[in-house]
Amino acid sequence: MRQIYWMLNRWYDDQRGVITAFSLFLLVVSLMVAGLGIDYGNALRARTTLQVVADATAHAALIDREFSSSSSAASQAVSFAYSDLPFAAVGDIVDQSDIVFGAWDSSKHAFTADQTSRSAVKVTLHETSTYGNPLSTFLLKLVGLNYWNINVASVFEVYYPTCTKEGFVGQVAVNLQSNNTYLNGFCIHSNDQISLNSNNYFQAGTSVTMPAPSTIQLPTSGFTSSPGLSDALQKDSWDIRILNQIDTIASGLSAGDARFLPSYITNTVPITYSAGKIDSSSLAPGNIYVATCSGNSPLNISAGTILSKVVLVTNCNVNFGSNVQLHDVSIADTNTSSKAITGASGLQVGMNDNCAPGGGAQILTDGGMNFPSAVSLFGGQLIAKSDVSFSANGNGVQGASVISGGTVSGTSGMTMAYCGTGMEENYQAEYFRLVQ
Repeated sequence: MRQIYWMLNRWYDDQRGVITAFSLFLLVVSLMVAGLGIDYGNALRARTTLQVVADATAHAALIDREFSSSSSAASQAVSFAYSDLPFAAVGDIVDQSDIVFGAWDSSKHAFTADQTSRSAVKVTLHETSTYGNPLSTFLLKLVGLNYWNINVASVFEVYYPTCTKEGFVGQVAVNLQSNNTYLNGFCIHSNDQISLNSNNYFQAGTSVTMPAPSTIQLPTSGFTSSPGLSDALQKDSWDIRILNQIDTIASGLSAGDARFLPSYITNTVPITYSAGKIDSSSLAPGNIYVATCSGNSPLNISAGTILSKVVLVTNCNVNFGSNVQLHDVSIADTNTSSKAITGASGLQVGMNDNCAPGGGAQILTDGGMNFPSAVSLFGGQLIAKSDVSFSANGNGVQGASVISGGTVSGTSGMTMAYCGTGMEENYQAEYFRLVQ
């Protein structure tokens, strides 16, 4: 009995192996901590990758939606997502039902689905058990956590830079002379250089933007001779996308494509116009006309002509006679000459209606524009891949958008007023930004 008692006491007092047991406990704890670090880090990596792809997919979907149906844009977006994250690697991360078009309310920070909308898109990507592709864990399996469910969403919306609505925009330069007045809301932008002469006035609320504001070219009097300029001058640069869409717009107009047609066109079947001259009775309202010239033959628009509610697509050099008026008119010219569009004194682009809705006019060309005599813009838009040079009527500029892939050159004595209305039919390229 004593022997047994002695053996039990010895076993009870024996501490050999205690460290081994404690080490096993520490090993389990260490594996749990390591598992949390490794698996959580892997989940963050996977989520970040998925979010980047969701952002890129949403951007691509909204770009495609600009000229495509919602179903076509969604299909293209799905293909784009899988080009970044192949199905074989990640499984079913997205399908067309996860590409939802709609509208974004910035004040409420809320997205509302509407598949007819082109203004916003929400893309949701998944790595979840529901979709059959959850992200497997490694060490956390030891505590029963076999996978992570990951869902990410991205919302992009369409916006339009203020300068593309009303203002002077030049890819290469904007050169403006002296004694001009720029009123609240008007914008001047160049992706390279802006040159201003003296005695220009910039009302509060105007903006002058360029990539390097310190390089603006001014007379020796500097900012002193142009009140308000120092407050208006800001740093900015962006792709002038509309310049790359002139041919697309011209093709759409000539084909009667409703996506490009102004609201006043009632007959979407284009009419061939073969005469080399246009007067007030030549083009009937509500129609699309296509005029083709051979060689350097011009299309002359007679002095005093008033055109209303028509679309004209041409490859001609277009020459406007004196005192021509364009009311609800869109002209798209694929001519690449530096003077594809020229005009005599008194050309009026848009109706002089004090910024009332409607009445605006647009002239687009693959070449350049030159208006050496006074031109008036009333809800008027001029877009050219090459230079735009004009002499404005100082009392006749209300609602003006002048966009050039080269240089915008304006003369003295202009008063540039911002309308905000009356330019509803103007052509604008969409820009896209991440909002959620």
